[in-house]
Amino acid sequence: MEALSTTTWRFFENDLKGFVYKRVKDKALTEDIVHDVFIKVQNKIGQLQESKKITGWIYQITRNTIVDHFRKQSKVINTSDLNWSDDVANFNECVENALKKLLSTLPPKYREALQMAELENLSQVEMAARLGISYSGVKSRVQRARQVLKQKLNEALIIKTDAYGNVIVCTNREPHCC
Repeated sequence: MEALSTTTWRFFENDLKGFVYKRVKDKALTEDIVHDVFIKVQNKIGQLQESKKITGWIYQITRNTIVDHFRKQSKVINTSDLNWSDDVANFNECVENALKKLLSTLPPKYREALQMAELENLSQVEMAARLGISYSGVKSRVQRARQVLKQKLNEALIIKTDAYGNVIVCTNREPHCC
């Protein structure tokens, strides 16, 4: 099927507006969703194989568009809902500072391995050559260093992250950290 004619769209438009309004209860939002449906129908009309099924097809696109809208809304944070008067803390910085302090408390062989791997971005092959140990030895040392540092960090701080890995809670367990 080719492009949807204006006459055919006008036939569906008012019914779709009523269909959408019953679900969203907002005239402006209804207009936006119906407009989105029109664009989707125009873009995907070539995928419709049986023109007799156009009504069901358009209503399915409409239902999906409504669901997509509400999914998107559930992920949106309104800035008016945020309390901007609180002290803004950069928790990622807090963790970074704690890691720097705790890194210096690691045994020298672990500290050196982490500094090379994380701060100097050396490959483990390069580290093995520089340290004069085997590749598997370097892997084990870096892994052990990360475990020890993680344990020390967990002992010093209560850290919670969001789905993106950003720190949203950074609370001291000990008074001398952060």
